[in-house]
Amino acid sequence: MNRLSTLLQRSSVSSSAAAPAPSADPFPVISYPPVAPPAEAPAVTIPDSTGTSLDTLEFVVTVGFGTPAQNYTLSIDTGSDVSWIQCLPCSGHCYKQHDSVFDPTKSTTYSAVPCGHPQCAAAGGKCSNGTCVYKVEYGDGSSTAGVLSHETLSLTSTQALPGFAFGCGQTNVGGFGDVDGLIGLGRGALSLSSQAAATFGATFSYCLPSFDTTHGYLTIGSTTPASNDKVQYTAMIQKKDYPSLYFVELVSIDIGGFILPVPPTVFTKDGTLLDSGTIVTYLPPEAYIALRDRFKFTMTQYKPAPAYDPFDTCYDFTGQSGLFLPGVSFKFSDGSVFDVSALGIMIFPDDTAPATGCLAFVPRPSTMPFNIIGNTQQRDTEVIYDVAAEKIGFDLGSC
Repeated sequence: MNRLSTLLQRSSVSSSAAAPAPSADPFPVISYPPVAPPAEAPAVTIPDSTGTSLDTLEFVVTVGFGTPAQNYTLSIDTGSDVSWIQCLPCSGHCYKQHDSVFDPTKSTTYSAVPCGHPQCAAAGGKCSNGTCVYKVEYGDGSSTAGVLSHETLSLTSTQALPGFAFGCGQTNVGGFGDVDGLIGLGRGALSLSSQAAATFGATFSYCLPSFDTTHGYLTIGSTTPASNDKVQYTAMIQKKDYPSLYFVELVSIDIGGFILPVPPTVFTKDGTLLDSGTIVTYLPPEAYIALRDRFKFTMTQYKPAPAYDPFDTCYDFTGQSGLFLPGVSFKFSDGSVFDVSALGIMIFPDDTAPATGCLAFVPRPSTMPFNIIGNTQQRDTEVIYDVAAEKIGFDLGSC
């Protein structure tokens, strides 16, 4: 299995009214200049970026832990709650990371969460010698375990959350790349967004950058999108078996003005997760085949390339000055539409063959309990999680 295939297995999840169809005309892949999002107070905005230099296809932010603050670069993950960093003494296992491992003894604001604390119950309620301990397992078998702790989290030099509950990870195993840990943005009580709600409100948003060389942003708190009148909001669905996850009710997909000929129940039977920590979009096999076949129909002017596991639809764009791709839109049961950026339709998986691009969708394996809209399809779009109002908004062309 190649490196990309291994990374794609790192799913972050821890254990028909329709709008008018877009134009059938394909549109070119173009460069959008970064746009700084104006934010209403109270809110804090920090840059995010791709994690490719840290051997991960997830997106990362840099924040500070402790007093004095020590900076760490962490993956952002809406599919889990507990934020964590690797901590000394690494009594179990610490993988090689980009920065020095956090040393709690060098911070004046560090403390372990005691047994009986409400946050310990939220982490599973397990204790060792009077101290709360935690363990989180991810979809690919990766895991982190250690001491649930309190610390000052510095989002910027002037904005901090004292007493932030996080995992001081002393046994961390799996495909995390070289990042220093993870920021959880799920719906549970221990996520960053939930802990920050009392200060900044129950809203957060992010824009994943269009290119690996540019930045996007993560905003904790209310946000005013650059093109507020164009934001498409859909209902935030909650499933009782997955209370921390963000679901949307996908009912159809439009590609170049052609609606895939599959019934809405193909999507709604198991539901669709929106996740920043899963790389590509996983569709029901019936829907994927229809999408792939229509995509091939619109791409006959380009030279096919061999499949690149797990992608079966690839092209060699050597010598092309620009690409023309069919537009792809996700349509939801309440009539709202998420138009995928042209930059989120294809992925270029092989650094040694930079002109080879593949359709960035794959069929959902039988072991996956629901469909997933991954982070590649979310690039260049501000995704707004208004938890208080139970809705998710999409604003294309925001970074």
